[in-house]
Amino acid sequence: MRFLFCLLFCSFPVAATDTAAAWQAWRDGQAVLILRHALAPGVGDPAGFVLDDCRSQRNLNQQGQQQAKAWGEKLRQLHDGSFRLYSSQWCRCLETAQLMAIAEVKPLPALNSFFAGRGDAQAQTQALLQYFSVNISPEPIILITHQVNFTELTGIFPQSAAGALVALPLTYPARVLAQVSLADL
Repeated sequence: MRFLFCLLFCSFPVAATDTAAAWQAWRDGQAVLILRHALAPGVGDPAGFVLDDCRSQRNLNQQGQQQAKAWGEKLRQLHDGSFRLYSSQWCRCLETAQLMAIAEVKPLPALNSFFAGRGDAQAQTQALLQYFSVNISPEPIILITHQVNFTELTGIFPQSAAGALVALPLTYPARVLAQVSLADL
């Protein structure tokens, strides 16, 4: 009977009060918000990908640009102070971060995609864990990255522009406090 109870109720999404507490932990510098970049239709990048050439990459469409702006508005509603904003060096992540218009964007190679052998999942995840064991800030932190990086760290397969509030210091696997999306805010 206990097993059935747990099966029915333990798998439900995080309660609203838990989400509120997770946002408070984020505002207090005890968590980070990790977001998958906004909508950039397709999978991976085209042949001829060049990191410094956005024309060679998958980029945000109009809906993705709107999602990024909406995240910026929501985050300003949730916190009226300054932010720390880190992004993958891929154009779709940088554009997501820039369109949020909440802080100077700091490119962080540990957030770069390792999809299809473009990087090293283990090394980048370890670098991310190391970076946020030393660079913890009292300001809310936002990380913009890719599905593969997000999934490697959290075990969650996010939709475009979806996120999670993750406890600091980062651990592997991460301690997810709440999953979040624009629809939830």
